[in-house]
Amino acid sequence: MDLPTAPEVIEALQRRASGDLGYPAWLDKPTAGPLAEAFAERMTNRYGWPADPSHVRSFNDLNQALQVLLQVWTRPGDGVALHTPAYHPFLTTLNVMERPLRPIQVEPDGDSWRFEVPDLAGCRVLLLVNPHNPTGRAFTREELTALAEQAERHDLLVLADEIHADLTFEPNRHIPFATILPERTVTLTSATKAFNLGGIRCSVAHVGHAGVRKALEAQPPFVYGSANLFGVEATVAAWRHGDAWLESTRALLDRNRHTIASRLPSAVGYRIPEATYLAWLHVGRPGMAEVYEREARVRLVDGSVFGPGGEDYVRLNFATTESILAEILDRMARVT
Repeated sequence: MDLPTAPEVIEALQRRASGDLGYPAWLDKPTAGPLAEAFAERMTNRYGWPADPSHVRSFNDLNQALQVLLQVWTRPGDGVALHTPAYHPFLTTLNVMERPLRPIQVEPDGDSWRFEVPDLAGCRVLLLVNPHNPTGRAFTREELTALAEQAERHDLLVLADEIHADLTFEPNRHIPFATILPERTVTLTSATKAFNLGGIRCSVAHVGHAGVRKALEAQPPFVYGSANLFGVEATVAAWRHGDAWLESTRALLDRNRHTIASRLPSAVGYRIPEATYLAWLHVGRPGMAEVYEREARVRLVDGSVFGPGGEDYVRLNFATTESILAEILDRMARVT
């Protein structure tokens, strides 16, 4: 985000920096210590999900967590189902690790998007990004239930990336997939998106699948690293004390997502996202991100990097002030 960080997080980091920087008491614990406790509290209080803190493991970020989980649970050639277009680092991971992508393709559906649930026979994993990046779709209970039925039928592990959950806009609701299929689900999340902590490098995985927990426990204890002191401090402060800042920021993002709809040129297709701070814009032809950057000095992400179906799109990050967003849209209008 192009916004300040929550003061409660800054204060927590300042207190830690001026105090004890030695080994934390939780370092040798098999779970994530205060991080696990704060995660479980948040899931219970915000989403009504009584997550078990003993099932929580810490990682540097979601990409690392995904790669570790694929490493311990799958082999090259195992198929991974993923809704596409998709968060591009995940596509890179699947390609480099030789886990073939089984795309679940998005389709326009009125003012929103629809993902038809295909037969996922032959897959080993369902990688579910909910809320979805880049479209901003918040999956409904009916959609999640249909995916759960496929996971049960085909014995799939579900890796649920829910990092944008706290950025879901009313009347939409985020539904943790683990509330539907707990024994097959590993929930991946972090405070980094909702609380603007991208440089903190701290995430959690709630490992509901007993087999995956056993596979992780069989690894050397520090082979994949561990959460750092400042990452844990910032994340716990955000989850326990940052909600007033979050609600103010969500209100700004809510206004911004509607501002885009009212000010975009009619030639650009836009469906107001139900979550995230990302606008998925249909610009009609490939390569337009380069054009906007060259001619309008607006940096967007080219839709082609998001895989199948993204070629004619660009992604706009609207987590900025209202005045800067207005300038961005004015500049884009002069190009379109």
